[in-house]
Amino acid sequence: MIAATNYPGRYWHLLDDGRIQCDLCPRDCKLHVGQRGACFVRMREDDQIVLTTYGRSSGFCIDPIEKKPLNHFYPGSSVLSFGTAGCNLACKFCQNWDISKSRDMDRLMDQASPETIAIAAEKHGCKSVAFTYNDPVIFAEYAMDTADACHQRGIKTVAVTAGYIHEEARRDFFSKIDAANVDLKAFTDEFYYKLTGSHLQPVLDTLLYLKHETDVWFEITTLLIPGKNDSDEELTAMCKWIKENLGGDVPLHFSAFHPDHKMPDIPATPPSTLVRAREIAIKQGLNYVYTGNVHNIEGDTTFCADCHSPLIVRDWYQINQYRLSEDGCCPDCGSALAGMFDEEAGNFGARRIPISIHKATT
Repeated sequence: MIAATNYPGRYWHLLDDGRIQCDLCPRDCKLHVGQRGACFVRMREDDQIVLTTYGRSSGFCIDPIEKKPLNHFYPGSSVLSFGTAGCNLACKFCQNWDISKSRDMDRLMDQASPETIAIAAEKHGCKSVAFTYNDPVIFAEYAMDTADACHQRGIKTVAVTAGYIHEEARRDFFSKIDAANVDLKAFTDEFYYKLTGSHLQPVLDTLLYLKHETDVWFEITTLLIPGKNDSDEELTAMCKWIKENLGGDVPLHFSAFHPDHKMPDIPATPPSTLVRAREIAIKQGLNYVYTGNVHNIEGDTTFCADCHSPLIVRDWYQINQYRLSEDGCCPDCGSALAGMFDEEAGNFGARRIPISIHKATT
């Protein structure tokens, strides 16, 4: 176990008026001594920015990789997932608000060094470690150090993120990441500003960076909220942008909203909305489109982009059929399936196993 001490942050500069500006994300928080940024976990201490959650987690759990969701990154494998607290967005519809909006640092009772996390993942046979539950951008230093420890043991790393990050930190952070799921929360700046307190363009910049300047495998998730970001016009514009700027092989997940946090009066997303969104995305030329938070085997299944044969048939997080040749191609037409695959699917299934990180390493 490591002591819960503040850790020097890497991204900041001193302003002429004596304040320090945090340069991690586009919020550009300008802080006096003792003040915290909008994320709550990055704070000015004397003449530096510190991370107050380094080595401290809200808990560890072993999940199926499809839960991140990542459907084209070693399907069926297990991933050791953890997060900390806080967030640099202020989503009124947050589905993990008890963690991401937490102001109680005492809830972060599960302390673990990067090396301890890597050892636990190895011991449990996890293919990867995921930085998730709250956005890993805000605990970048902890995530990057953990990624280094994981890579030394041959363990992959996954980031589940909103992609709201500045250029320098983006470059450093994603250089340590093997796969990512990026939330594209909507396709209007009005939605981002009113419902998340942020802006759309930095997220698009992250997606463009991942596609054109890295080897990170990434997939996109959009949570569809009735009446907010689910119109045919917005979905068409978003899918058209993805196809033109990222290509047709980037998997897109449409996920169902349920009433929560500051939007308890908005109804849950009907399954028909996700089916409609999937049809729009396919019509715009996206090859791999999925539905989430609803039971829809077709929306869970990976089809060949060329001959449309079912290649990976899922029922929720359970893989019922895995039809790939040794080189990751369709056995019917020979077309390559985009992503990263083993010759055989993993067999972790739909389990979710909370663990004690220290018991896992002793």
